[in-house]
Amino acid sequence: MRISATLTQRLVQVAAQAAAAPAGGKQAVLKAACQELSISLPTLYRHLDKLTVKPERKQRSDAGEVHLPRKEAVTISALLMVSHRKSNKRLMSIGQALEILRANGEVRAERIEPDSGEVVPLSESAVARALRNYGLHPDQLNRATPAVELRSLHPNHVWQIDASLCVLYYLKESSTKESGLQVMQHDQFYKNKPANLARIAADRVWSYEVTDHNSGSIYLEYVMGAESAANLTTVFINAIQQRPGEPFYGVPRVLMMDMGSANTSGLFTNLARRLQVQLIAHAAGNARATGQVEKSRDLIERGFESGLRLAPVANLQELNLQARRWAKWFNANKVHSRHGRTRYDQWMTITADQLRIAPSVELCRELLTHEPEARKVSDTLTVQFKGREFDVRNVPNVMVGEKLQLAINPWVLDAAMVVDTDAQGNELLISVPVVARDEAGFRADGNVIGEDWARPADTQLDSNRKEVAMAAYEASTQEELDAKTKAKAIPFGGRIDPYLPMEQAPDRSYLPKRGTDLVTNVTTTTTAPVRVLTGFEAAAELRRMGMEMTREKTAQLRTWFPDGVPEDELQALFDRMTVRGQLRVVAGGAS
Repeated sequence: MRISATLTQRLVQVAAQAAAAPAGGKQAVLKAACQELSISLPTLYRHLDKLTVKPERKQRSDAGEVHLPRKEAVTISALLMVSHRKSNKRLMSIGQALEILRANGEVRAERIEPDSGEVVPLSESAVARALRNYGLHPDQLNRATPAVELRSLHPNHVWQIDASLCVLYYLKESSTKESGLQVMQHDQFYKNKPANLARIAADRVWSYEVTDHNSGSIYLEYVMGAESAANLTTVFINAIQQRPGEPFYGVPRVLMMDMGSANTSGLFTNLARRLQVQLIAHAAGNARATGQVEKSRDLIERGFESGLRLAPVANLQELNLQARRWAKWFNANKVHSRHGRTRYDQWMTITADQLRIAPSVELCRELLTHEPEARKVSDTLTVQFKGREFDVRNVPNVMVGEKLQLAINPWVLDAAMVVDTDAQGNELLISVPVVARDEAGFRADGNVIGEDWARPADTQLDSNRKEVAMAAYEASTQEELDAKTKAKAIPFGGRIDPYLPMEQAPDRSYLPKRGTDLVTNVTTTTTAPVRVLTGFEAAAELRRMGMEMTREKTAQLRTWFPDGVPEDELQALFDRMTVRGQLRVVAGGAS
């Protein structure tokens, strides 16, 4: 309700009368004013609150005091923080945390009344104030950490790349009912209808955004399927190639990206290593490090993808054609807020030594799987690689007969790369040129007979060889060394006695060992095992020896030799059985 000027004047008078009324008379003044103005007492109070100036409220004497010890505040804050979800939604209130911690004897959270000495538990609001005073309140701890502003030195110094799933469209190329780019209606594709999402999973459109950190230039390319090493490789190779009418190209020095499994595949990291691109991943949870490429995704959604509903495309090729047209127009016309120029204008400040021209697509594909190969150094300091001969004289510490790791040089066609490591263990690439030969097959830089007798510079082996020789002959110059070797001087000045270890060896005593006398003229023969005859065979042999074999003798033979008769016992058996027969005849005659 708006208060008129007349009413305002009357209300000021009523307020003055109420203030001047004696004790107990204020209510009578106010009730009379209500009857006069035809308003209720609460309405009169509201009007008077708007018109009267109230004295400042006296501050409490204990204002700003904190009664909660910091150790207890840390415990309470810790329980509140562990109850947070990843979305920073707090699941536990301060009152609930206090109740749990007090019940477990972890905190007391109390104060002493100064007048009565009574111990009073702290209220939730008092605990909340204490947490904020210590900087331990969850609302404070969940705030973003301080960030630093990153800068790149020049265009193509740092690129950022990221893959994004298009949340608005899916591309259907084979269906007759659905063809071309289809809008994902919210009432058909959301979390409560997973079957619809699964049906178009293979048709979802992914975009790769590549940005130059210095200029902000954007390269955009769409792919089908998912975020994969194959799609990442294809997009990166296409992005570094020179394209008609687009100044944004070349190989960056540094590539920042999310180090997912697709981005850290062996193929892509091998390509980056061969192109001398340093891969940098931002820390987990620190997406601000690649915020520029994240912002590019927002620009693409609002500036390009929003118009696809009005200009449908039939396939992926048409989609990428339109994307390239938009990126070219956007980079050339939209002014960047940071440097105040268009993205292409800022990129054009690049210098010749900063722009590294990318190898062909075919060579880049070869570099994906190319690994260094070991090649032996010849006595002319050359190596054979890929059917060509390369000069390795400029390689530090090169040695004849040793092996070097050779790789393709993506920057110079008539050169190769020697892959080495520095003192810190980092990969070191050294470019070595191909050996040029004349029509006669001689090296173009070879010594001409009768004109040039210069020897090649000493290798590490040559230097080591001279150092060892001078140490052996105690020479300080090459001339002194030559003189001593010509004079057949004794190495080390003759002070080294090669037999001194034998003289310095301690004398050792050995206890005699017992032995066995040697027996001579002993002939050792080996006999064959004796053949065992069956009962039938033994009877046949005895019959052959002249014994008449009767039924009684055959039974006796089986009784004496149930397991067979050894062949060497036949004569003894013959004699035994013959004597036994004679004894029986004598006995018969006596009777």
